[in-house]
Amino acid sequence: MKYVISIIGLLFVFGLALLASKDRKRVRVKPIIIMVVIQILLSWILLNTEIGLIIIRAISTVFSKLLEYANEGVSFVFGGLANKGEAPFFLNVLLPIVFISVLIGIFQYLKILPLIMKGIGLVLSKVNGMGKLESYNAVASMMVGQSEVFITVKKQLGQLPEHRLYTLCASAMSTVSMSIVGAYMNMLQPKFVVTALVLNLFGGFIVTSIINPYRVEPNEDILEIHEEAKQSFFEMLGEYILDGFKVAIIVGAMLIGFVALMAAINNLFQLLFSISFQQILGYIFAPVAFIMGITPSETVRVGGIMATKLVTNEFVAMMDLSKAVKSFDPRTVGILSVFLVSFANFASIGIIAGAVKGLNEKQGNVVARFGLKLLYGATLVSVLSGVIVSIVL
Repeated sequence: MKYVISIIGLLFVFGLALLASKDRKRVRVKPIIIMVVIQILLSWILLNTEIGLIIIRAISTVFSKLLEYANEGVSFVFGGLANKGEAPFFLNVLLPIVFISVLIGIFQYLKILPLIMKGIGLVLSKVNGMGKLESYNAVASMMVGQSEVFITVKKQLGQLPEHRLYTLCASAMSTVSMSIVGAYMNMLQPKFVVTALVLNLFGGFIVTSIINPYRVEPNEDILEIHEEAKQSFFEMLGEYILDGFKVAIIVGAMLIGFVALMAAINNLFQLLFSISFQQILGYIFAPVAFIMGITPSETVRVGGIMATKLVTNEFVAMMDLSKAVKSFDPRTVGILSVFLVSFANFASIGIIAGAVKGLNEKQGNVVARFGLKLLYGATLVSVLSGVIVSIVL
């Protein structure tokens, strides 16, 4: 039965993507089928095989060690601020982002990261049928973040037509940056975080190739990576330390605002209608949860968490999941965890449009115009990842 529901889920995602497609006749089926097969194969390897277990453990061990190092710095500055065993969310989950950001800066400075991004991007372009620029950008979004990635393709931004610009922005919203992965692993099981990273990379291309199909001519597919003026090593360190701290502060501020707002709205709805706002959203999203393979008895609660992620951000939703994780079926936890690992929420529209506008005002306005379509596509990517995981769990 689960495979029947999974097939319905795949058709549901493809159908909704086709509804928003700008040119259905140009949609190429072969690359989509290949990428779906790759998604199923990779998720099966990561979640159900000894090789996958070794890979997940290795990645988890690396991040655990990095978080230990990060906590050394956090403890030095904020030690004694919290009672033993009661470290606040900001100190325990968000501040380690600073150290991960530093490591990304070092790999970028040593030219290791650009080499990896170019290499993976080139291989991906052979699979997805899209351009080298689009493939590079998807990998770069995962490595350096949804705002910073546009700096690396700054030279091309002004010359990109709207359809290619859409694909670049869609990749930035569908993935998550490595600097924040450690924070996710503090809240979700590492195996689901890693699996989501891989699935979203391909899922972004699948959904975008349906919503926004086009071909890139060889003479148009020129990849020039923009490099900032050469900095000294310690200038770079200072910049990435501050950037990481800014991300932690911004996420923390958004959490304060969103969690408080959600509590107020829930209370208001409870007083007026004897039902919370999240429960209402849960009923709306319950059918989507069902086609993702969630047990019918859990669809409303899962739907509420899915909707929370969309209207607030993934951290708020992950906090809700962590509170309810023991009451959910393990398979439900896996599917929902994978769904939550992406930047697909309303706030990301402003973040991405602002990042592009800061580099090219005209193109930033273009991004703002198709912002809702971006969110629609990125949400479908998250649903697709959930459906794929439901097949192998």
